[in-house]
Amino acid sequence: MTGLSAVPDGLTTMAKALNAGLRRTLEEDPKVVIMGEDVGKLGGVFRITDGLQKDFGEARVFDTPLAEAGIIGTAVGLAIRGYRPVCEIQFDGFVFPGFDQIVNQVGRMHNRSAGAVKLPITIRIPYGGGIGAIEHHSESPEAYFTHSPGLKVVTCATPSDAYWMIRQAVADDDPVIFFEPKRRYWSKGEVAAQPGPLYRARTVRPGRDLTVLAYGPMVGVALEVAEVAADEGRDLEVIDLRSLAPLDTDAVIESVRRTGHLVIVHEAQRTNGLGAEIAARVQEAAFYSLEAPLLRVTGYDTPYPPSRLEEEWLPNVDRILDAVDRSLAY
Repeated sequence: MTGLSAVPDGLTTMAKALNAGLRRTLEEDPKVVIMGEDVGKLGGVFRITDGLQKDFGEARVFDTPLAEAGIIGTAVGLAIRGYRPVCEIQFDGFVFPGFDQIVNQVGRMHNRSAGAVKLPITIRIPYGGGIGAIEHHSESPEAYFTHSPGLKVVTCATPSDAYWMIRQAVADDDPVIFFEPKRRYWSKGEVAAQPGPLYRARTVRPGRDLTVLAYGPMVGVALEVAEVAADEGRDLEVIDLRSLAPLDTDAVIESVRRTGHLVIVHEAQRTNGLGAEIAARVQEAAFYSLEAPLLRVTGYDTPYPPSRLEEEWLPNVDRILDAVDRSLAY
């Protein structure tokens, strides 16, 4: 290990940005430890932790048994003793064996102890579809965690956010569920010199005709939609939610008051998804600005399909453009 790693230069992938961000947290704080299935010698199934065990040793980056409840339970004990564990859940659908520990221990310990015990645990979860995998490897379980008190939940959409947000999450004294859109691991972009606020939404494309709200893997799709719509003379504003809990709707409400139209996009199933909560908050705050009903474009209310059918299941440019057309037709 030679000195502090710098902000990645030039174009970099989200996977490499996450690796660089984790490396920086290990360099800056000797209490940070990384744990999970195959995160050590293998560097994780997506190679997000590649090289970290070699450089920081097996005491700080270590492999665990295939037991998510054990991973999270061990992290609770480490956090109580002053460490900052970063847990990797290998795939989104594998988190459920650890769900009891996350909801009943990680999310509640601070309140249960009247503020005496903090659990600065970061739980990394690669999530979403689009990689030709099957159920348990392609799911979007974010609503389970945004509904659970005591947990902060964020998701990145770009290499720049991946680098800065993972560092900010690890530095937070509260537990953070960090969702990583696995289909975007190989997308490239530049890393900004400075981070934005962790728990704030960001307008990634300004517009005047209609607001498209997305997060994680759907931000890139929403930007594609805006490009196509621009060719048709329609000016769409795209907002990346970034923080799912606490839920930052200020930027969304301000945008909708200008555009009068909102289309919400997420991969997760429609019923009781995060989009429903966002829609409720927007109509409460901006009802008289709305020129059309709030519309959602989401995954379907079924288990995740076989890989040959996933492109029909996932929200895509055509489905979102159809919602845009319906909204602007009012």
